[in-house]
Amino acid sequence: MAPDSLAETESPRRRRAGGRAGNARRSGTASIAQPPWDLPTYSDRASEPLDEEGIARIHGAAMRILEEIGIWFLNEEAQDILLAAGCDVEKPSGRVRMDRAFVMEKVALAPETFPITPRNAERRIVVGGRHALYVNVSSPPNCSDLERGRRVGDRASMRELLMLTQAFNCLHLAGGYPVEPIDLHPSTRHLDAIYDKLTLTDKVVHAYSLGKERVEDAMEMVRIAGGLSHAEFEAEPRMYTNINSSSPLKHDYPMLDGAMRLARRGQPVIVTPFTLAGAMAPVTLAGAVAQQTAEALAAIVFLQCVKPGAPVGYGSFTSNVDMKSGAPAFGTPEYLRATQMSGQMARFYRLPFRASNACAANTPDAQAAWESAFSLWACTSAQANIVYHAAGWLEGGLTASYEKFVMDCEMLQQVQHAMRPVSVTEDDLAVDAIAEVGPEGHFFGGAHTQARYESAFYSPFLSDWRNFETWQKAGGLTAPERALGVWKKILAEFEAPPMDEAIREELGEFVERRRREGGAPTDF
Repeated sequence: MAPDSLAETESPRRRRAGGRAGNARRSGTASIAQPPWDLPTYSDRASEPLDEEGIARIHGAAMRILEEIGIWFLNEEAQDILLAAGCDVEKPSGRVRMDRAFVMEKVALAPETFPITPRNAERRIVVGGRHALYVNVSSPPNCSDLERGRRVGDRASMRELLMLTQAFNCLHLAGGYPVEPIDLHPSTRHLDAIYDKLTLTDKVVHAYSLGKERVEDAMEMVRIAGGLSHAEFEAEPRMYTNINSSSPLKHDYPMLDGAMRLARRGQPVIVTPFTLAGAMAPVTLAGAVAQQTAEALAAIVFLQCVKPGAPVGYGSFTSNVDMKSGAPAFGTPEYLRATQMSGQMARFYRLPFRASNACAANTPDAQAAWESAFSLWACTSAQANIVYHAAGWLEGGLTASYEKFVMDCEMLQQVQHAMRPVSVTEDDLAVDAIAEVGPEGHFFGGAHTQARYESAFYSPFLSDWRNFETWQKAGGLTAPERALGVWKKILAEFEAPPMDEAIREELGEFVERRRREGGAPTDF
């Protein structure tokens, strides 16, 4: 149902605006060479380190956790829903135990794939199956770039990172705030941030699941931006959220509240336990993935009790910590294996799978590159359907880096190009071309090469394929220095995606009305 304070009918202004603004032209920047917007799919087999017995053992351990130990739901409404569904609920603690047959029955209700259609219908995506989707860096409190240094996040920086999110075709969703705008008051921050997200991008947007007001406001703003009636908004997914369990074994009040509200209106919820092996989960990978699975399935089962068939996803964030300092570690062999194992479990339950491009490096250097490359290898080989933090993540999620955003997008473009199936036709085998060139010629000028000159290879826009002397004469810039020039040029030439002015006005009026009403409470 729509919020009680909002009318069920479309406003006259939206009718005058002609409904959806979704088919408007896309914004973009002619200054960067990049592949066109596309929805990549996996063509290879997934890497599967677990055999059938291993999957069965992890599944069995997860079921024992749900049946014997339980998961704590720190939300009374959620407790009542699960109690009515037949679960063993202890009050007031919120400890919930679930029978494994009940769990599997409810999980089977969730769709294996589902679409999400943003305000620009040409940016429609499909989550699940063999689809691969990539999300910008989300939620760090700080940002950095080579010119202005490391700083606390603000609205201006958030807007710039949203522009980069819109500009790069290798990114498919605008996730959480790419940096937290600390200069905006927490009670109304969500209003300004979502307004910026909806006006600076036309891609699928995320809303934080942090209580009633923020979630209801986000849904209404997405509805307005799309020129939709309440019925149209609820007829199919238009946005999404991600919730994290408070590992070990807890789901907290505001995330459950927000997830319920979204699920009731048919909007997707990705459930991602925060299970770092050795800290919030067992130090062994099998134990950590078993706990992660139990925590994820508990919330997925709950959401199927709220609305059977609600679109959901199984999220993985299992990595390890430095056992000497307790600091999170990412882009490690353990992260690779945990992600691959998690992908197997998601497919076992026939659920869409989310993972992350994570790194713990403090600056966009070689460490950042190899940790992110390893993380992307983990996501790709595990066939993650949604890759969070795909561009710009530093310091284990504490900083959004402009230069790393660009460098990551270069890697994403290469990853997505490499995912394409390999063609092996007679023409591709090129035996005639080999005979034509013979032992003393070269293939640069051959007819076979010339006919495929533009499409033979993919050259990333940022890489510099010159030799040392030529590179040195051109300035000898490092990869972060070149990335600095790229993002500055993108921002200088950025054009926001079009939005009907009547819809923009209605969206602005909603923000101002909710601001006057106080926004969301902050006196928890």
